[in-house]
Amino acid sequence: MKRFISLILLSSLSIAQVTAQQTIQRPKLVVGVILDQMRWDYLYRYYDRYDARGGFKRLLNQGFSCENTFIPYSPTVTACGHSSPYAGSVPAIHGIVGNNWWDKEKQKNVYCTEDDAVATVGSSTSSGKQSPRNLLVTTICDELRLATNFRSKVIGIAIKDRGGILPAGHSANAAYWYDSKSGNWITSTYYMNDLPGWAKNYNEQKWPDKYYQQGWKLMYPSNTYVQSTEDSKGYENKPFGTGFPYDLTKFVSKDFGKIASTPMGGTMTTEFSKAAITGEQLGSDNITDFITISFSSPDYIGHAFGPNSIEAEDGFLRMDKDLGSLLDFLDTKVGKNQYTLFLSADHGVAHIPEFLTEHKIPAGRLMADNEIKKLNAKLAEIYKVQNLIINFENYQLYFNDKAIDSANINRMEFVNRIMSHLYSLPEIDRVINLEKLMTTTLPEPIRKSIINGYHPKRSGDIQIILRPGYIDGYSNTGTTHGLWNPYDSHIPLIWYGWGIKQGKTNRETYMTDVAATIAALLKIQMPSGSVGTVITEVMK
Repeated sequence: MKRFISLILLSSLSIAQVTAQQTIQRPKLVVGVILDQMRWDYLYRYYDRYDARGGFKRLLNQGFSCENTFIPYSPTVTACGHSSPYAGSVPAIHGIVGNNWWDKEKQKNVYCTEDDAVATVGSSTSSGKQSPRNLLVTTICDELRLATNFRSKVIGIAIKDRGGILPAGHSANAAYWYDSKSGNWITSTYYMNDLPGWAKNYNEQKWPDKYYQQGWKLMYPSNTYVQSTEDSKGYENKPFGTGFPYDLTKFVSKDFGKIASTPMGGTMTTEFSKAAITGEQLGSDNITDFITISFSSPDYIGHAFGPNSIEAEDGFLRMDKDLGSLLDFLDTKVGKNQYTLFLSADHGVAHIPEFLTEHKIPAGRLMADNEIKKLNAKLAEIYKVQNLIINFENYQLYFNDKAIDSANINRMEFVNRIMSHLYSLPEIDRVINLEKLMTTTLPEPIRKSIINGYHPKRSGDIQIILRPGYIDGYSNTGTTHGLWNPYDSHIPLIWYGWGIKQGKTNRETYMTDVAATIAALLKIQMPSGSVGTVITEVMK
């Protein structure tokens, strides 16, 4: 009898051991970090100035860096750049073809996350009328929710609504963004009917005003910023004044939006993310959770001052501190090597054209809106119909199809007139009839980029490509992004933590590989529109 009982106990123990061995190993938390407007070269441009306990050196030296990561589509803008890594897909499939696009059925301009069916939660403004409904596919966050029968928690956070909403996907527990009208972090009734207590408590602290009281001073003596142009150039925007130090007290309780254009916007995002992890108890059990964090402030700073500015350099030195603070918090709260983190960017940025020409490098601005107005006026003279070009978004012209059909305009002749006019503009390198994209003579990488960005129901009719170094210059100051060129499309991609090797690869990888790689790490399904491949080198 004793021998029989012993055999049963041994058998039970063996079954328990097999079961334990067969348990799927996953991190407690996945942290997706997107820096809005970070060129890849920033990792090394400021490397010597990054703190050893900050974020960038820790990630580069202890994690795995994909040094040659590109965005495989255009336009390289925020909404696409937050959808594509998490969906593992391209605008041609996930449908987010820009921050805005012309809806041919509704005959109106559409914002990527607009949703009139929902209401703001967290303030009395209309800033919360947003949701992920325009996204046509799942994200890796949705797939994690599905894989765990919705036991995993998913939270999205960013100053920009699109940066918080699109990565987290359709089934997220919440997405939060910053309301520049009220100074509160808010959400929408798509997710909930009332802010959780931890979010209310954060808003009650009135952090924007506290940051305004501090002002924006350089971290180090100005003469140490040798990687930057001298302060206050004429081609920079001046949202705060003429140069450092910036007194921000005039914005206290008056203009809550200016905080986004300072490094304190990154600090605020970091602290709100910590509050969310604590308040929602993310990573506190054996069911993997996911938080997506987008740092919007580098984009606002970069647009205003340009990538060679002292503001950009100081902003990334401060961003490094914020990332270090976030890593320290995760090590303590979730546990060192208990979370997997990746860091990337939604796009890069072009140098300010006037900075380049100052140094004899070809560059310039196309005042596209003005040129479209001139072209429309010219077409109206010929065809006696107004506004035949109904919209210009994402470097694409949208035709007024109803007006063209009603006036019996010969479409081929119409298209040829437009292309001929656009080709006459010295800032434009190529003009492409998107109906004939496959037969147009183009270098294959550019053709692929345009194809991957083209959705037939949301994209335009004519695509323009500017000369390298040229931008769509909505004013005579600042800069922008959106094209296929490496300064807009070459981005960082670093992996860190649970399941990640230490090292790097110079093999060409893509933003769209992120979701597939996370799916492989977590052993879950890829998103519904995924076209990326697993970056096997990063995994232990």
